[in-house]
Amino acid sequence: MSRLPGRMSTPPTLADVAELAGVSRQTVSNAVNNPDLLRADTLARVQAAIEQLGYQPNRAARSLRTRASHLIGLRLPPVQEGTANALMDRFVHSLVETAGAAGYHVLLFDGDSADPLAGYDDLLRSTAVDAFVVTDTYLGNPQAQWLHARRAQFVAFGRPWGNAEARHPWVDIDSAHGSELATTHLIDRGHTRIAWIGWRKDSLVGEERRSGWTRAMRSRGLATTGLASRVEDTVNSGRMAAAALLDEARPTAFVCASDTLAMGVLHTLYDRRLRAGEDIAVVGFDDSQVAQTVPPGITSVRQPLEEAASEIVKALEGLLATPSYVGPGAMLKPALMVRGSS
Repeated sequence: MSRLPGRMSTPPTLADVAELAGVSRQTVSNAVNNPDLLRADTLARVQAAIEQLGYQPNRAARSLRTRASHLIGLRLPPVQEGTANALMDRFVHSLVETAGAAGYHVLLFDGDSADPLAGYDDLLRSTAVDAFVVTDTYLGNPQAQWLHARRAQFVAFGRPWGNAEARHPWVDIDSAHGSELATTHLIDRGHTRIAWIGWRKDSLVGEERRSGWTRAMRSRGLATTGLASRVEDTVNSGRMAAAALLDEARPTAFVCASDTLAMGVLHTLYDRRLRAGEDIAVVGFDDSQVAQTVPPGITSVRQPLEEAASEIVKALEGLLATPSYVGPGAMLKPALMVRGSS
């Protein structure tokens, strides 16, 4: 006896889909695994039956046939103490959701701060994943070269800094554009002495963010001398840098390389009984949950992580297709979220 749609006590099978669609089991299999083999009307009928029944293909069986796990490996870096940065959390959630819609699952593995290659070898030896998403793309990072040498597939979230010969797919965000947006916003509000608090000089991303501040200031003929500070990415570092700049350079506004540093500025303003957004303007970067919730709300540059996740999954699909396809790198633009601090 056939089972009625909507009254199944067990998950629907391929045979149930075939019966509802009025096609053979092989046709259903082709609709799932090789849709190009079917006529458009037949494919549409099978897909409608799949959606009506809520049928989920047996992923384990598909893996045995195709030798594909449909798993994407992502290394989670160690948590940074003393910061307001939850950017990785937002990116991971976006990547998991987007990858799931494309038929993939994200396999998270632990990252050892002392060994950037920790965890990769085990997954490659066990053939547990089809590809990796690499997020640490600083100059000199050994991951890309190591994965290339082992013919492992990967997409980088971050451009191949200093490596013009790199041919792997990548997606990145134009941080210089973000800090330029932030600085221009403050200039348009009437500020002319805008200080920069950024990261150490060996941080390529930090230097890129600083370049956007420099570009915006110089384009309006404004001085930058004595208005910049390079520090560690902690709240306390931002606090001390802000105090020194207020004493020595007397800025009326700050642009920071992160929301963590912006939080440090707010601490200093509180200590001096100055009001963010009224006495001194403050802009952060990354649009963290802290920026969205701390009074009076921190104006911050928001990275398009949802779009980045979508582009990464597109690149993965091309990379894992037959034949494999690697397109040009994708550079995305951030946006400025204006709040009470500016």
